[in-house]
Amino acid sequence: MKNKVYAIIVLLILVPVGFYTKLYSGSGHEWINNKFGGVLYEIFWCLVFYIILPKSKPVKIAIWVFSVTCVLEFVQLLDNFFLEIIRSNFIGQTIIGNSFTWSDFPYYIAGSVFGYLILKKLDKIRFLSEDEY
Repeated sequence: MKNKVYAIIVLLILVPVGFYTKLYSGSGHEWINNKFGGVLYEIFWCLVFYIILPKSKPVKIAIWVFSVTCVLEFVQLLDNFFLEIIRSNFIGQTIIGNSFTWSDFPYYIAGSVFGYLILKKLDKIRFLSEDEY
């Protein structure tokens, strides 16, 4: 249970930082808006699925999050009405993006790796707290 609380605390920090990357307009804003946000996006989804699926192994979560994100990136190549509706607002653009870019993939990999490492730390907390009982 402790690990879920810590995961939620990390999410409570990560979400505003992630949104801020989309709004940041200072030095290096293009990289922060478009690339660094992708790293945080992967970590976010790793944490969400870690909370929802507590029995899943961190490596499986990270691989699935990376795989689904890659599929979403390719979906951006499609031009259809449904995607345009989703992209018409800030949250929709934040979730599915607005254009396909090959250069996003290394950031998805980095985010999934960092997400995996965070989940492994959270698992250690869980196993340590289970030893107390």
